[in-house]
Amino acid sequence: MTVGMLIIFGGLPGTGKTTLAREIARRISATYVRIDSIEKAVNTSLGLDEAGIAGYMVGYAVAADNLRLGLTVIADSVNPIAITRDAWVKVAEDLGIAFLEVEVVCSDSAEHRRRVESRSSDIPGFILPTWKQVVDREYEAWDRAHVVVDTGMAGVEESVDHLIRQIWGESSSIDAD
Repeated sequence: MTVGMLIIFGGLPGTGKTTLAREIARRISATYVRIDSIEKAVNTSLGLDEAGIAGYMVGYAVAADNLRLGLTVIADSVNPIAITRDAWVKVAEDLGIAFLEVEVVCSDSAEHRRRVESRSSDIPGFILPTWKQVVDREYEAWDRAHVVVDTGMAGVEESVDHLIRQIWGESSSIDAD
């Protein structure tokens, strides 16, 4: 049986995590699990304004189902607090599957703001956060080793190539933040 891995993305809206996560999923033919899409579907189906934890819980279950099949899964979410990060890791650990945590940041605040204010939603009916909502959002510092990709310092191709080297172990260093 083929053994996959769980690649867990996190980062504030507008940092480029969805762009990177999608491109990596495409390049390595991984299953792509996006919490924004799940939350929008849950909200629409139940007539809610906020899915609460339901979106993440569905994401964990879908990821686990695909990991059991031996597939590699890319989990794309803001992943803003330790409890959500720990839950993603637990999915992998419970299955004895390797995982890689990736935090996407944009150190250029002017560029980050430009992205947030100029983008449009690719999920019908999904309302993107404003710049104020992004900067006011609860977002806990990561407390363990993980890969950090700064999209304010590198383009999409360079960032994806770096991450693929991390995934396939061609580089032995993982940046701790």
